[in-house]
Amino acid sequence: MEIPEATARRIRLVVLDVDGVLTDGGVYIGLSGNDEVELKRFDIQDGLGVRMMRNAGIHVAIVSGRVSAATDLRAAELRIADVYQDAGGRKVPVLKKLLAERGIGWEEVALLGDDLADLPALRLVGLPATVANGVLEVRRVAAWQSSKAGGWGAVREFAEALLRARGQWDGLVDEYCRERGG
Repeated sequence: MEIPEATARRIRLVVLDVDGVLTDGGVYIGLSGNDEVELKRFDIQDGLGVRMMRNAGIHVAIVSGRVSAATDLRAAELRIADVYQDAGGRKVPVLKKLLAERGIGWEEVALLGDDLADLPALRLVGLPATVANGVLEVRRVAAWQSSKAGGWGAVREFAEALLRARGQWDGLVDEYCRERGG
């Protein structure tokens, strides 16, 4: 699915959901001694997609409806400073505050979501997007949908589609390869 160039060029902020988008939606919970442990599976290729968007000058934020230390750890690895976790799934108030702080309008935001908690915000952003396994209500409002399921490279696929539409992908790949001696 292609993103129109005019829409892509307008995007200044990409907001990512976590469970079902950056992860496959599975949560592994257990005990290590007396300590609770929670593990999530993240796709490594998604991380490079995030890096490419940042290198293109696009701000990336995480907004999740579930509080998790694993999310904080992954965000730190990806160098994403704006991480908001609201256990009630109230994403619109969080985004209103973030947009006001950054001087960004709703039409300049892309949101990649998958479930009902994302729906109110998806209805407001300039580029509503979803993963292949997003729920029906989300797929209906999405202007872009990945061919990959959440947690299996969907964020990378979105990043590439967005950056190709902006005409930046090939240059960013060349830059990435040059940095590695190629």
